[in-house]
Amino acid sequence: MPGLPLTPAIAVLPLPSRPADLPLEGTMSEANPADQPPADSSGGTARPTAGKRGATRFVLILAACAALAYGLDQLTKAWVVGTMSEGDVIPVMPPLLHWHFIRNSGAAFSIGEDYTWVFTIIMSVVAAAIIFYAGRIRSLWWSVALGFLLGGVLGNLTDRLFREPGFGVGHVVDFIALPNFAIFNIADAAIVGSVILWCLLTLRGIGMDGRRVGNGKHEAGVDNTGRDRPQEPSQGQDSA
Repeated sequence: MPGLPLTPAIAVLPLPSRPADLPLEGTMSEANPADQPPADSSGGTARPTAGKRGATRFVLILAACAALAYGLDQLTKAWVVGTMSEGDVIPVMPPLLHWHFIRNSGAAFSIGEDYTWVFTIIMSVVAAAIIFYAGRIRSLWWSVALGFLLGGVLGNLTDRLFREPGFGVGHVVDFIALPNFAIFNIADAAIVGSVILWCLLTLRGIGMDGRRVGNGKHEAGVDNTGRDRPQEPSQGQDSA
């Protein structure tokens, strides 16, 4: 109508609502540095792996068995040397068991008495090899076997190095006497027991990694926790 001012029509459109879970513009949420895992020196993220934890556990088992065998061997030898004279015989459970104190310059059954230094070298190599491979063991029973083997070897090696008649050619203290059998000591018993366990594990096809070995290949087996161990995919085969 004439005389009335014309006002432009303005359409008021509703503004889109902001989702509640989106941050306001200009207020970007930053991650808490304390929630992030620490980064290693190479720039990656440092995460403790189950493999490292498992390796530590098996090394500790091996070390405990070695310490037990070595400690018992050295304590019993110290008792024999301190309370008995060489050649003495003490009945313990006659006629099955006697303490008979002798000094052995050779191996079992007094073999190789003129080559004491050879046994010293062999025992040193065996002990070094066990220590070198200890970190690769992933089997409880292999840890026990190699632990007692290491303790027994170190027990007799200590005699070879520090007992009379001289360094490297010392005579081993033996005192356990059975009927119609060699006189031996705790270290010898630990070595023999560990070798028997070694043979049983080998016959059953159990490798040092805890898996069974068949036809030259690792097969899925049972791990040390009693659960089925999944078989790892072979090279060139995609894992599911």
